[in-house]
Amino acid sequence: MDKVQLIAIFASIVLQATPLIIAVCGEILTERSGVVNLSLDGSMLMSAMVAFVVGLKTQNIWLGFAAGAAVGAFFALIVAFGSIKLGQSQVAVGFVLALLGDDLSAFLGQNYTRIRGVSVSHQAIPILKDIPVIGPIFFDQDIVVYFAMVLIVVTWWWLNRTQPGLRLRGSGERPTAAFARGVDVNRVRYAYTLIGGALVGLAGAAYSLNVKLGWSDGHIRGMGWIALAIVIFGGWSPIRGAFGALLFGATKALATVLQRAFPEVSVVAFNSIPWLLMIFVLLAVGSDYTERFINAMPRSWQRPLRRVLRVSPPMALGTTFHEG
Repeated sequence: MDKVQLIAIFASIVLQATPLIIAVCGEILTERSGVVNLSLDGSMLMSAMVAFVVGLKTQNIWLGFAAGAAVGAFFALIVAFGSIKLGQSQVAVGFVLALLGDDLSAFLGQNYTRIRGVSVSHQAIPILKDIPVIGPIFFDQDIVVYFAMVLIVVTWWWLNRTQPGLRLRGSGERPTAAFARGVDVNRVRYAYTLIGGALVGLAGAAYSLNVKLGWSDGHIRGMGWIALAIVIFGGWSPIRGAFGALLFGATKALATVLQRAFPEVSVVAFNSIPWLLMIFVLLAVGSDYTERFINAMPRSWQRPLRRVLRVSPPMALGTTFHEG
């Protein structure tokens, strides 16, 4: 494998990881406010289908993305309303919506399978694309990839360097204390659940309009659950979450390479590698054995290892807040 092929593989990994990065950033905003949205898999499937159909009918790719974002926001609104207004379990509502979105996307999209539609055009960034190695990987892509890169930075900055981000984190960590300081906790949760849902919808649209062009039943089934797993792996941090998405994309690329190298081995074995890796990572970041492993390391290693391998969710994640 020469240098050109290797760069092409890395560029493909970045492209494949882009929708996951967008979905992960959206879910991080939602969960940092205290709401867990488990509808991602169904929401992304519905968004992918609707975005493709709208783009096909209007021949306008941006209307397709807008439709996908609207679907994602609608699913998220149901989760928020069910939790905040009705006091229902966020987990139960989200899980039912995930199943509903899967079946509904297959039913409503059955007449649009394997049809050629609109797609995002390639837009390399002048000068930056000519930077050795880095340029072809990150700057010889399209606008959706560039949006995901900017989204990582903006999400991190918003969470950690702004007053609205502080109110957001307060609503997810200590809602009672945030409310005592004048924060309308439930309004914050509504707002960021909708924003996060819209980003999840954009992620679904990014698959059918950019990464896996077109639509078919179960087109991206499972990607929503992967996004949720990456949020946990990333410790509710957009930067670590982006790394997790790229890691998942790398394992998918590795599976493809291994499949070509060993054609006699069942394709199922190689396709299961990314899923097995995510299960291993989730067990690692939440296991007592991980803490024992960290304690066995030299003292100078323990703090950085603990920051990488140990994660904790927002303290009020999944809870309902009642004012007064």
